[in-house]
Amino acid sequence: MSFTPILPFTGYSGWTFLKRTLVTQQAAFDKSPEIKRDIDYFNARIGGVKTADQLVGDRRLLKIALGAFGLDKDIDSKAFIKKILTDGTLKTSSLSNKLADKSYQRLSAAFGFGDFAVPRTQLSTFGAEITSAYEQRQFESAVGDQDNSLRLALNAQREIPALAAKKSSEDTKWYTILGSTPLRSVVQAALGLPDSTANLDVDQQLVMFRDRAGKVFGEGSVKQFTDAAKMESLVRRYLIKMQADQYQNASNSFVLNSLVQTRSMMRSWRF
Repeated sequence: MSFTPILPFTGYSGWTFLKRTLVTQQAAFDKSPEIKRDIDYFNARIGGVKTADQLVGDRRLLKIALGAFGLDKDIDSKAFIKKILTDGTLKTSSLSNKLADKSYQRLSAAFGFGDFAVPRTQLSTFGAEITSAYEQRQFESAVGDQDNSLRLALNAQREIPALAAKKSSEDTKWYTILGSTPLRSVVQAALGLPDSTANLDVDQQLVMFRDRAGKVFGEGSVKQFTDAAKMESLVRRYLIKMQADQYQNASNSFVLNSLVQTRSMMRSWRF
């Protein structure tokens, strides 16, 4: 039986508990039979994979490769994934460079089929690199099965500081967040921006996100989230907003149900 993450609380209380127990829970999850079988299979065979065709031709290997980058949903899109892998990332015309979701770019760069004469699958450390990311992503998915807000918080905690530390321009970093549905969801809620923001021109969205970040966190940059305290503040604001929305939805549902029951009772009365 697979290990199920323990999440006794929701919202920010759930987050603080999860962070406190994360190392222990992740280790227990990694020892579950299904995860171990996946890891053992990948490590035993990935060294023999030298082309994108070989990778997409082995569904079990492809499952782990995609899962390591949060791209599990693409398991049946073999032609698309093959194109991502064979194009590489060094040319601006490469497919992964044109997509807003940079997970595909990271996948292509990690395997190196289109970038190097000898792919990175031949490195002695490659198996551990991919399987470690796979284990982390699968644990996050298991958390999401119980509480998707906590899953998104874990994803943001991993992705945003890494993005913030990159040497790319601030505009590029903001566009990366805007192009990633999971990251955008967290940042938009933390900044208190409405869902309707997504209907604006992307350049207008960037200005709104940057300006709002300046008002909320004191800076309009993504770089500021290399600061652990600011990153924690962003996650806290997101989770508090999500919990408030849940309470509001539950309250609205309760009021609606009460009205329906009251009307039903009034119809049954005889005067």
